[in-house]
Amino acid sequence: MNKRQARLFAITSTLLASVAFIGLTLDSHRQFGKLTNADKITPAVTRGKDVWHNNNCINCHTLFGEGAYYAPDLTKITKLRGEAYLTAYMRDPSKFYDETRHRRLMPKQNLSDGDIADLYAFLDWVSNVDNQGWPPRPILVTGSTFPGTDQSTATAAATPPAARPVSGAEDPVALGERVFRSATPACAACHSIAPGVNMAGPSLAGLAGRTQTLLASGSYRGQAKDLAGYIRESITEPSAHLVPGAMFSANGVSFMPTTYGKSMSPQEVEQLAAYLSSLK
Repeated sequence: MNKRQARLFAITSTLLASVAFIGLTLDSHRQFGKLTNADKITPAVTRGKDVWHNNNCINCHTLFGEGAYYAPDLTKITKLRGEAYLTAYMRDPSKFYDETRHRRLMPKQNLSDGDIADLYAFLDWVSNVDNQGWPPRPILVTGSTFPGTDQSTATAAATPPAARPVSGAEDPVALGERVFRSATPACAACHSIAPGVNMAGPSLAGLAGRTQTLLASGSYRGQAKDLAGYIRESITEPSAHLVPGAMFSANGVSFMPTTYGKSMSPQEVEQLAAYLSSLK
């Protein structure tokens, strides 16, 4: 290739790349309204964005993978944690984690109830933005620094559900494990199966043994008579019996979503119960 050909090649390549870039940019702008649910930007969402910025949340947290990377990415946080949980958490994070033992450094911002409601509205709008799968996975707060939990256990607990394959196409336990990871929101987003690793919900390690002890203790307040019944009740009526601990419930109501009874089929509930019953 002589100098003239090289020059023409460079100019042509630059022009083609520029045309492609402009075309992709215009196409992106054409879709922004739909992808971001712009019609759902209410005054509460706008006020919540101001609360987010005024309190410098981005100095620790990230949205769409952008931010300080010091604390969890909150892009899909309302899909992983319900409004009741996030509202209580924003009121006083210290009720959820012992900062001395667990190294949780989330400060109490002294937000008003109105600011909390607006901030939740903003985060919920963010959660519904079609972010094309970015970031690739949410950064979840796990119990990685809980006493008695080593780093390998904590890493396993934080591994995204899709990373661990499940075998056994007809095995109820295997099918239940798949439900555990794929339900909406995924059970694995709030519950760990590693001992001592409490997340938004208590660890499910040893659930079978603990449940038998609970049912025989006289402190159980639900209607179940056996392990399977207790698990089904916990899935469909999470407030029937509350696990002690301020981080799991407030004012007699569990933070666990009440939608699983409708979003999951009876068969899926049974499969999930079979899997959880296997956690000896």
